[in-house]
Amino acid sequence: MQDLIKNYFTESIQTQIVMAESLSAVLEKAAKSIVEALFHGNKIMSCGNGSSAANVQSFTSRLITSIDIERPSIPAIALVSDNVLLSAITNHDDVYARQIQALGQQGDILIVLTCQGNSKSIIRAVQEAVIKDMTIIALTGSDGGELVGLLGQNDIEIRIPSDKRSVIYEMHAMTLNCLYQLIENTLFIHHE
Repeated sequence: MQDLIKNYFTESIQTQIVMAESLSAVLEKAAKSIVEALFHGNKIMSCGNGSSAANVQSFTSRLITSIDIERPSIPAIALVSDNVLLSAITNHDDVYARQIQALGQQGDILIVLTCQGNSKSIIRAVQEAVIKDMTIIALTGSDGGELVGLLGQNDIEIRIPSDKRSVIYEMHAMTLNCLYQLIENTLFIHHE
């Protein structure tokens, strides 16, 4: 059992080291894109299925409520949070796309989380965001899946270098935490 524990932490640490080296420029670009959208009065919308939905809700709550500093709320919507609405949309493939259709505006940011990049509800959300001329930030894993082919030149993919779902979920949470810190530091912490 101890070997399993050590292997779990070792795999996590090794993935984090690879990410720190290979994804820091992409994370910086994503944070700058989000901050620029916020400066223009836009909002952040996000979605994901299963464990990704939990990551989305946590990220959105931090943007709205803050953790470490007293600051104004950042406009953010987790498209996974309204149980009544989610159950009312009978075509589950359109569960996020319909919300983007109703609430999304040109210049908004859509953050999607997907391990494999092939979820129909996430693909439909991205397609709707493209129609609305929103910037898409896709947190993916594995080979990025079908989703990668939908991304435009201004969109950003942050691909976790792993095929293992548990590692991808964990790294998505860490990536969102990093983005949150970058956004908050840029907007509210004054550097000399």
